[in-house]
Amino acid sequence: MSDPRPCIGISGCLLGQNVRYDGGHKHDSFLTQTLGPFVEWVAVCPEVEVGMGIPRESVRLVGSPEQPRMLAERSGRDWTAAMQAYAKKRVRQLATMDLSGYILKRASPSCGMERVRVYGTSRVPSRQGRGLFAQVLMDELPLLPVEEEGRLNDPALRDNFIERIFAYQRWRTLTAGRPSRGALVEFHTQHKLVLLAHSEPHLRRLGRLVAAAKTRPLKAVMDEYGHLFMEALAVPATVRKHVNVLQHIVGYFTDRLTAEERDELREVIADYHRKLVPLVVPLTLIRHYVKKYWVGYIQEQVYLQPHPKELMLRNHV
Repeated sequence: MSDPRPCIGISGCLLGQNVRYDGGHKHDSFLTQTLGPFVEWVAVCPEVEVGMGIPRESVRLVGSPEQPRMLAERSGRDWTAAMQAYAKKRVRQLATMDLSGYILKRASPSCGMERVRVYGTSRVPSRQGRGLFAQVLMDELPLLPVEEEGRLNDPALRDNFIERIFAYQRWRTLTAGRPSRGALVEFHTQHKLVLLAHSEPHLRRLGRLVAAAKTRPLKAVMDEYGHLFMEALAVPATVRKHVNVLQHIVGYFTDRLTAEERDELREVIADYHRKLVPLVVPLTLIRHYVKKYWVGYIQEQVYLQPHPKELMLRNHV
């Protein structure tokens, strides 16, 4: 990973900043200690930045989940207009900072990504809301990978989100300069197996888009490619899809392997398929044979290392 560290927006309380309504924080050790060395954080606390102060009266969402109001719980002060105006201005600022992802605080009336409580006429609040700041962020920056810290406790969601962060950084690096059709072809070629692991239909659509790039304005092609590329990576990769990719890779050099090597590869891929070993096991063996037999096309595939190996995201069964 030779690129600069990706810039990630984050709810400041998750970094240990004492910005919550009670003056506390929600420090997340995975984010600061494990992921932190590989990214640059941009800390944001909408409630503090909009002027609520520390400590402050807690707020909640009230009304319909589609258009809730943000009200202070005791005084009833309405922060809706102020938060929406602040969010639009702040997100415009964030859009200039080359963000590659954003991590939001779960269940927050300002930052919650999904299932935020919205209080209506019923005694039981619905869990169909989204924080007011999160709503503007996701509307204005639709390609940006966004996730909640609570969902990152799931190894598969964590792997997917961090893979998307680094993929989006590579895409932004490509588009930041003066990209050419040749550069787009190279980018697509390097990501074919990544795309196959997520969504074969998207891979086919992107392939057709790249093949027809000479017949359309380059900017239009790049815009469409970026949208489809990030849309594809948001489709979860599954064990079955990974097995398909692993078998696809082996097909490039199976004729160079000895009988013992072929049997060993088949066995570890089968063990992964049965969820007896993590994905890193067949990938490590494949990387060994790709290097041993110098399989150039596979060596260039981002799939073999889509994010820093030190994060050990594919070490879970």
